[in-house]
Amino acid sequence: MTTQNVINVAELHGEDTALAYDALRELRPHLTSVEEFVELVRTQRREGYRLVASFDASGQVAAVAGFRHMTNLYAGPHLYIDDLSTLPSARKQGHAGALLRWVDEEARRLGCASVHLDSGTQRHDAHRLYMTSGYVIPAHHFAKSL
Repeated sequence: MTTQNVINVAELHGEDTALAYDALRELRPHLTSVEEFVELVRTQRREGYRLVASFDASGQVAAVAGFRHMTNLYAGPHLYIDDLSTLPSARKQGHAGALLRWVDEEARRLGCASVHLDSGTQRHDAHRLYMTSGYVIPAHHFAKSL
């Protein structure tokens, strides 16, 4: 970037949830409607899911992160990022980095010692961002469809 972009980050609540749909659909193309998305987020919020958005200079959502506060035996209290996605037109402008910094600060505020996420093996640009943001690859994630 040759100029410093002003990036505003804010948590989305209630009716603002729909604002995240276009950006999140880039990562989750199986979501077929705004209504379905809002309902899924509403359900996940009961499990602690939260959404934060990065806004471009015009006030439009450019990127979103969905995360939750968790505690488990291997990591103790931490934030887990379920979703991090940027609109193609807003990529490489600092939005995802701004969201990662916001999540880091929220984790510290909540007394967490770490932030975790999983990323698809094909998402090389995302991996570069995570590595330059201080993330390491401590394990492989395995999944089994039933």
